Amino acid sequence: MPRLVWFAPAANFVVAAFALSAPAADSEAPAGFVSLFNGKDFAGWKLPDGDNGHWKVVDSVIDYDARSEAKGDKNLWTEKSYGDFVLRLDWKLKLEPAFKNKNVPIILSDGSHLKDAGGKEVKIEIDDVDSGVYLRRKDGKAQINIWMWPIGSGEVYGYRTDRNMPAEVRAAVTPKKRMDNPRGEWNTFEITLKADRLSVKLNGEEVITDAQLPGLPEAGPLALQHHGGYDAKSRRWTGPPSLVQFRNIYIKELK
Repeated sequence: MPRLVWFAPAANFVVAAFALSAPAADSEAPAGFVSLFNGKDFAGWKLPDGDNGHWKVVDSVIDYDARSEAKGDKNLWTEKSYGDFVLRLDWKLKLEPAFKNKNVPIILSDGSHLKDAGGKEVKIEIDDVDSGVYLRRKDGKAQINIWMWPIGSGEVYGYRTDRNMPAEVRAAVTPKKRMDNPRGEWNTFEITLKADRLSVKLNGEEVITDAQLPGLPEAGPLALQHHGGYDAKSRRWTGPPSLVQFRNIYIKELK
């Protein structure tokens, strides 16, 4: 049976002591990298048409309240397309009231879900918040997840849950360990994409290693993900919202 790769179901999961905290906002890009966010405005990015100020810059970070009023795509896309690259960025899930999700599965190391003796999927309830980073394709299939699920962030949901994918592909896009800092604290991704091969480090530890993403375009834009919906009448979230902030977004294009 595939091993479990989570340690506790609680939403306020305590990360192991060796997890690294993200650095404060930088003033200069690391050597070999260029900045994708200037800390002042959305130069180089495409705001969703009709967003009405829900994606905004606050205190040198990109802040999103998950309530974009755009009629179509609500994600925040880069203007430029990218091929092979190393992407570094900090992200933080905010501590605002979230969505009570009663249907969160326990994900095993092969990407499948834990089942009870009767063959029914085991589900837990968490305070759920959800965002991510889209890589090269606009359908969201190649999305590096940022969320509260016990498996941890860095998972590639569109490939892991695709039953048409080979078993080795689904297993490879499942995080090897949970390295998320507690909600409300900064985290750092380092995402390396070469052709259709992906590696992801979270807070200094590799959680995805050389995973294949079949069918990934050779180049395409990147995006910060919108997720969730809000019912103004009931004042409730209808899905896990992307209550998230981003900063220190740098990219190094690979030849």
